[in-house]
Amino acid sequence: MSKPAPKPTATDIAAQVRSGERTAVEVLEEHLAVVADRESEIHAFNVVIADEARERASAIDAQIASGEDPGPLAGVPVALKDNMCTTGIPTTCSSKILDGWKPPYNGTAVDKLYEAGAVVVGKTNLDEFAMGSSTENSAFGPTLNPLDTSCVPGGSSGGSAAAVAAGFAALSFGSDTGGSIRQPAALTGTVGLKPSYGTVSRYGLIAFASSLDQIGPFANTVADAAAGFEAVAGHDPRDSTSIPEQLRPVTPHLSDGVDGMRIGVITELMGDGELKGFEPEVIAQTRAAADALAAAGAKVSEVSVPSVVYGLTAYYLIAPSEASSNLARYDGVRYGNRVTGVNTAAMNTATRTAGFGAEVKRRIMLGTYALSAGYYDAFYGKAQRVRTLIIDDFARAYEDFDVLLSPTSPCVAFPFGAKSDPMTMYLNDTCTIPSNLSGQPAISVPFGTGDRGLPVGVQILAPMLGEVELFKVAAVLEGANQ
Repeated sequence: MSKPAPKPTATDIAAQVRSGERTAVEVLEEHLAVVADRESEIHAFNVVIADEARERASAIDAQIASGEDPGPLAGVPVALKDNMCTTGIPTTCSSKILDGWKPPYNGTAVDKLYEAGAVVVGKTNLDEFAMGSSTENSAFGPTLNPLDTSCVPGGSSGGSAAAVAAGFAALSFGSDTGGSIRQPAALTGTVGLKPSYGTVSRYGLIAFASSLDQIGPFANTVADAAAGFEAVAGHDPRDSTSIPEQLRPVTPHLSDGVDGMRIGVITELMGDGELKGFEPEVIAQTRAAADALAAAGAKVSEVSVPSVVYGLTAYYLIAPSEASSNLARYDGVRYGNRVTGVNTAAMNTATRTAGFGAEVKRRIMLGTYALSAGYYDAFYGKAQRVRTLIIDDFARAYEDFDVLLSPTSPCVAFPFGAKSDPMTMYLNDTCTIPSNLSGQPAISVPFGTGDRGLPVGVQILAPMLGEVELFKVAAVLEGANQ
């Protein structure tokens, strides 16, 4: 494993640019030099927008010279997962069916980042339509893990995770439908947050599973992740699921500590029960993290959340069902690529056959079957009832605990091709999926190393809108991992 050099933090960059100590152009050129040095090896990006970024950085410097404040992320280089709409910049979902498509608008999260003063440097690679756990399913080739290029960076937001881990950007953003921020964060040694459902607008995020998708940040530090979250969070009337209440800021609470907090280690996610495949080093580091929190004053004990063992099964009915509906719009008629046919039906079939990869086709077929007449109640309806069980079990756990703890991924980064069987790959999301089904926030923080010296991610989970408590614990774990 190659040990990366220390990287400038997003919060330091913003402070230096806002004070005039450094220019946004200088910061950008430093990051573009790192991109030029390693991007051909890593393939974190589908497109790098260097010229647009330079224009943006120059504009920020002009604002500062005239006495204006560009915002809390002034001059911070940011990378965006290539399923977030960007005006006039290709947004492909790493799929041939959208190859070259340029949206006519920005997603809300993208606009908020520009308003905060960020400098977008490019769009990152992902598993096609965010369906995968390794970024091996991209139509444009895999992304490599900067810490060990023989290994995957996780997925589906592998490009966003790799961009931060490699130093290409100080912050990046991905989407998390079943763990697609937290799992790659764990595998690349970065911090990754899935916020509460509805805290970050999904307007302009190309949908995979609408009741599960949520945008969140990758960062090298907990403080940077907090700054990234605060930049994109907030109500958006264009998203009907957006939470209208004023959200609590998290940054002021990063140094609060955990003295007196009640922290529960989820028994079912510690490798001793029905769920298997956890590497011993991952369990050992998770227990070490629990011990570190206890040493910092928290009250730590185990807690049972029984229905999490059914999360994977429920998810792989609910998510494909929603995907089969969402992806029906790619018909070769309205936008995206088209393959000609003798009639409309033949054109639809040819377009989708050529445009979608194997994993996307697999999930569309699974979801369509689950929603079909005669099977809806037996599959999709039952999965939704399991989802309710998970929500209820979490609610009971949070009556006695402020936050919960588990591994993020059952394993550290694994070699390319090591999990070619779909079911083996799906098991990577065992620990992360329950939070998507419940809509509650969770964050992955690096804590120690496992097999081959690769990083282990520890997951902290909190009740709905519990980001403040989440970040308190994350900051203490980060300090204990120094």
